Amino acid sequence: MRWPWHRAARTSTSVQPRLLPSATDGIAFEAGYTISWRPLWRVPPNVEEAVRTAVHATACETAARLGASDVPAAQDAINAALGRLPRRAPDYCLLNVHAVLGLPKSAQDLLAQQAADKQRISRLRFLKDNLYDHPDLVVLDQLEHHAPGALGDEHVVELQRLARLIYSCDSWWFPLLEQWEKVGQGFTDIEKRQQAMIVLSDSLKALNGGSLPSGIAAVDMSGSDGAPRRAHP
Repeated sequence: MRWPWHRAARTSTSVQPRLLPSATDGIAFEAGYTISWRPLWRVPPNVEEAVRTAVHATACETAARLGASDVPAAQDAINAALGRLPRRAPDYCLLNVHAVLGLPKSAQDLLAQQAADKQRISRLRFLKDNLYDHPDLVVLDQLEHHAPGALGDEHVVELQRLARLIYSCDSWWFPLLEQWEKVGQGFTDIEKRQQAMIVLSDSLKALNGGSLPSGIAAVDMSGSDGAPRRAHP
């Protein structure tokens, strides 16, 4: 209802979308506003800019706490915040305000890439936890992804060898290599570091009955420049 002393209601719509920050790094929302308001008597000429500024400030404050992956939910949250704005301001009365949110094409592409990366990381972690920590399943996984007879005997044998290598590296070689490097880093003198590596190598031979484990060749502990080389399986 409009009283005779009320000025006519006005409607302001966004000509260009306004950018709103989001809680997702590198991504901003695009917002369009439809604002109904009524100016008071004897108001300054820039009252419409004041209305838009107040609406946009509230939308920015709310959007900054929202992730960009769910645009409809973010739009509902922003409109709820705009609905709580004071109806009466010094120069105008706010009648109604509604925001429509979207994402620029570049932001949509970035979100899609981030989602694909997260799915890939999740799959890799799943494979590590449920497959490659049990190397015998590597062979079964490859066999399952190929039709019966598609893999030749040589391929299957190579898969089995790979599974054994993964198992052996995880069970004894990798922990040994970590300790090997820690001991070497404990010496600042190059000659003492080399001697420590030789002592460890001799200890490994002694534990194995006088020779290195099968398949592990002796390592030359010094390079051409006299610096020790890192051992690798």
